[in-house]
Amino acid sequence: MPTINRYVDISEVDKEAKKDYIDRHSPFIECGSEAKAGEKFPVTVRMGNEYSHPDDTDHFIKSISLYNGTTLLAEANFVSGTMGGQGQKNQAEVVFNVVASGPQMSLTALSYCTKHGLWECDPVEVNVA
Repeated sequence: MPTINRYVDISEVDKEAKKDYIDRHSPFIECGSEAKAGEKFPVTVRMGNEYSHPDDTDHFIKSISLYNGTTLLAEANFVSGTMGGQGQKNQAEVVFNVVASGPQMSLTALSYCTKHGLWECDPVEVNVA
Protein backbone atom coordinates (compact mmCIF):
# COMPACT_ATOMS: atom_id res chain seq x y z
CA MET A 1 0.00 0.00 0.00
CA PRO A 2 1.39 3.43 -0.87
CA THR A 3 2.17 6.01 1.78
CA ILE A 4 -0.61 8.59 2.05
CA ASN A 5 0.56 12.09 2.91
CA ARG A 6 -1.83 14.42 4.73
CA TYR A 7 -2.12 18.19 4.80
CA VAL A 8 -1.01 19.91 8.01
CA ASP A 9 -1.71 23.52 8.94
CA ILE A 10 1.20 25.33 7.26
CA SER A 11 0.86 28.31 9.62
CA GLU A 12 2.47 26.03 12.22
CA VAL A 13 5.42 25.13 9.96
CA ASP A 14 8.63 27.13 10.36
CA LYS A 15 10.45 26.58 7.07
CA GLU A 16 9.08 28.21 3.91
CA ALA A 17 10.27 25.32 1.72
CA LYS A 18 8.28 22.83 3.81
CA LYS A 19 5.16 25.07 3.69
CA ASP A 20 5.48 25.17 -0.11
CA TYR A 21 5.96 21.37 -0.33
CA ILE A 22 2.95 20.54 1.87
CA ASP A 23 0.57 23.12 0.39
CA ARG A 24 1.17 22.55 -3.31
CA HIS A 25 0.71 18.78 -3.01
CA SER A 26 -2.48 18.92 -0.94
CA PRO A 27 -5.95 18.80 -2.49
CA PHE A 28 -8.52 21.28 -1.15
CA ILE A 29 -12.29 20.73 -1.44
CA GLU A 30 -14.61 23.69 -2.02
CA CYS A 31 -18.36 23.05 -1.89
CA GLY A 32 -21.52 24.04 -0.08
CA SER A 33 -22.32 22.60 3.33
CA GLU A 34 -25.77 21.40 2.20
CA ALA A 35 -27.07 19.52 -0.83
CA LYS A 36 -30.44 18.21 -2.02
CA ALA A 37 -30.84 14.43 -2.24
CA GLY A 38 -30.90 13.10 -5.79
CA GLU A 39 -29.70 16.38 -7.34
CA LYS A 40 -26.34 17.27 -8.83
CA PHE A 41 -24.01 18.97 -6.38
CA PRO A 42 -20.83 20.77 -7.60
CA VAL A 43 -17.61 19.97 -5.74
CA THR A 44 -14.39 21.75 -6.69
CA VAL A 45 -11.06 20.14 -5.87
CA ARG A 46 -8.04 22.39 -6.27
CA MET A 47 -4.37 21.57 -5.75
CA GLY A 48 -2.62 23.92 -3.37
CA ASN A 49 -3.97 26.89 -1.53
CA GLU A 50 -1.08 29.35 -1.36
CA TYR A 51 1.44 27.63 -3.66
CA SER A 52 1.14 26.23 -7.19
CA HIS A 53 2.31 22.76 -8.22
CA PRO A 54 4.76 22.43 -11.15
CA ASP A 55 3.70 20.89 -14.46
CA ASP A 56 6.96 19.35 -15.67
CA THR A 57 7.35 16.18 -17.73
CA ASP A 58 8.60 14.23 -14.69
CA HIS A 59 6.73 16.11 -11.92
CA PHE A 60 3.02 16.83 -12.28
CA ILE A 61 -0.36 16.04 -10.75
CA LYS A 62 -1.46 12.80 -12.43
CA SER A 63 -4.90 12.44 -10.84
CA ILE A 64 -7.46 13.87 -8.45
CA SER A 65 -10.09 11.55 -6.92
CA LEU A 66 -13.18 12.38 -4.87
CA TYR A 67 -14.60 9.96 -2.27
CA ASN A 68 -17.70 9.88 -0.11
CA GLY A 69 -16.38 7.84 2.81
CA THR A 70 -14.84 4.79 1.10
CA THR A 71 -16.91 5.12 -2.10
CA LEU A 72 -15.16 6.58 -5.15
CA LEU A 73 -17.46 9.24 -6.67
CA ALA A 74 -15.28 10.69 -9.42
CA GLU A 75 -11.75 10.87 -10.75
CA ALA A 76 -9.88 13.14 -13.16
CA ASN A 77 -6.61 12.13 -14.80
CA PHE A 78 -4.06 14.56 -16.21
CA VAL A 79 -1.02 14.28 -18.45
CA SER A 80 2.12 16.39 -18.31
CA GLY A 81 1.46 19.75 -19.95
CA THR A 82 -2.24 19.94 -19.03
CA MET A 83 -1.57 23.02 -16.87
CA GLY A 84 0.61 24.80 -19.43
CA GLY A 85 3.81 22.79 -19.41
CA GLN A 86 7.26 23.16 -17.96
CA GLY A 87 7.88 26.33 -15.99
CA GLN A 88 4.16 27.08 -15.59
CA LYS A 89 2.70 27.47 -12.12
CA ASN A 90 -1.00 26.86 -12.78
CA GLN A 91 -2.92 24.85 -10.21
CA ALA A 92 -4.69 21.65 -11.20
CA GLU A 93 -8.39 22.07 -10.49
CA VAL A 94 -11.49 20.09 -11.34
CA VAL A 95 -15.22 20.49 -10.71
CA PHE A 96 -17.09 17.24 -10.10
CA ASN A 97 -20.89 17.29 -10.33
CA VAL A 98 -22.00 14.43 -8.08
CA VAL A 99 -25.47 13.32 -7.07
CA ALA A 100 -26.00 13.85 -3.35
CA SER A 101 -27.11 10.78 -1.39
CA GLY A 102 -27.70 9.67 2.19
CA PRO A 103 -28.38 11.95 5.13
CA GLN A 104 -24.77 13.16 5.10
CA MET A 105 -21.74 12.99 2.83
CA SER A 106 -18.15 12.86 4.08
CA LEU A 107 -16.10 14.06 1.11
CA THR A 108 -12.38 13.42 0.85
CA ALA A 109 -10.05 14.17 -2.06
CA LEU A 110 -6.89 12.29 -2.98
CA SER A 111 -4.29 13.58 -5.41
CA TYR A 112 -1.33 11.79 -6.94
CA CYS A 113 1.94 13.59 -7.70
CA THR A 114 4.27 11.67 -10.01
CA LYS A 115 7.26 12.61 -7.84
CA HIS A 116 5.86 12.85 -4.29
CA GLY A 117 3.07 10.26 -4.21
CA LEU A 118 -0.44 10.24 -2.79
CA TRP A 119 -1.94 13.15 -0.80
CA GLU A 120 -5.22 13.34 1.12
CA CYS A 121 -7.25 16.24 2.48
CA ASP A 122 -9.30 16.37 5.66
CA PRO A 123 -12.93 15.23 5.18
CA VAL A 124 -15.57 17.85 4.38
CA GLU A 125 -19.03 17.12 5.80
CA VAL A 126 -22.10 17.91 3.68
CA ASN A 127 -25.66 17.61 4.99
CA VAL A 128 -28.13 16.12 2.49
CA ALA A 129 -31.80 17.14 2.71
